[in-house]
Amino acid sequence: MTNVLIVYWSGTGNTEIMALKIKEGLEAEKVTVDMRSVENVTPQDIKDYDKIVFGCPSMGVEVLEEEEFEPFFCEIEHDLEGKKVGLFGSYGWGDGEWMDAWTKRATDQGARLFEGGLIVNSTPSSEEEERCFEYGRRFASF
Repeated sequence: MTNVLIVYWSGTGNTEIMALKIKEGLEAEKVTVDMRSVENVTPQDIKDYDKIVFGCPSMGVEVLEEEEFEPFFCEIEHDLEGKKVGLFGSYGWGDGEWMDAWTKRATDQGARLFEGGLIVNSTPSSEEEERCFEYGRRFASF
């Protein structure tokens, strides 16, 4: 059985909703999931998993959240080589440029990226929640 770590940061709850739906999709495929907010994850935790899904919304001028998530990701990104990684997040403006930069950053570190990044504008609708669920189901067999 595969274990997956979901690490996320959510300011308004939108990215957390996405994380919960991705978790449900993974669990529907009988995958054991450890889901934690970024402040509850250590660099050692990243080393202990081969499959990790990271979630962070777009902030400011389309960047990762700068107080908690960005410093954490900077600290662990060199440990992503060879790991199966998924990325997701919500945004309120722009066109998803932060996700393009984030996916490039992860692949530049040698991560095996799953389907590019999953993005949702604002609060996920029921259809977008279903997309998150299905993303989790597909990631289970990645």
